[in-house]
Order: sequence, then structure tokens, then C-alpha cells
Amino acid sequence: MRPDELINAAKQALENSYSPYSHFCVGAAILCSDGSVYTGCNIENASYGATICAERAAVCRAVCDGHTDFVAIAIVSGDGGTCTPCGICRQTLYEFAPGLAVICPDDHGGTLEFELDELLPHGFGPKRLEP
Repeated sequence: MRPDELINAAKQALENSYSPYSHFCVGAAILCSDGSVYTGCNIENASYGATICAERAAVCRAVCDGHTDFVAIAIVSGDGGTCTPCGICRQTLYEFAPGLAVICPDDHGGTLEFELDELLPHGFGPKRLEP
């Protein structure tokens, strides 16, 4: 799957964002090694700690269907600016795929791409990358 296709899937998920408190809508699409794609959007809660980020929503959907081998994730924000995963999402993603490609459209019409271990150096988990 091309990065732009994954970004488009994330944009579709963005449309379902439930963000009445921050008004910061986020969508994510995660690509599994078998080519399947799972999407998620952020779901806010009045008890802010109970909020679910788009990235974790996508991971949860994939894991519920038995997928844990992830290749790439695209993340988009409703304001069109660059949106990278928060710390909790970085750790959640690292649990399954330390070398995951993280694709983020920037606010100039381009795309930024990172490896997850760049965003979470020295991360920990069962699939830790070798130094």
C-alpha cells in the first residue's frame, strides 16, 4: 500500500473523531504485514485520562481481529498540521513494532516519515530492536 493510500484511510477515520473538549480531531490507519488496514479516531472523555487516541484505537481494532504484525501507520489531524504520536501511543506501538514506519502529512503538503524507534529511542518491550 502506498503512503498516500494509508493517509487517505486515516483521513476517512478522522471524520468520526469524537473531540468535543479539545476540538482536535485525529485519524489513524495502521497497515498490517498481510496488507489489511485498521483505522481509528480519537475518542475524548470528560474524564480526560480516559481519552483514547486514534493510534491506540486503530491498534485495538487490529489486535481484536488477531493482527499484531504492523508495518506502517499514518496519522492525520483535522487542522492539517503535523501530528506525531503521543508518548502513550509511541509505547503502545513499540510493543508490537519497534521499527514501524510512522507517516505524518506536514502542513506544507508534504509528508514526514519516521521509524518508531526514532520517536521513542531506547524503548522497551518484547520486540526490542537490537542496538
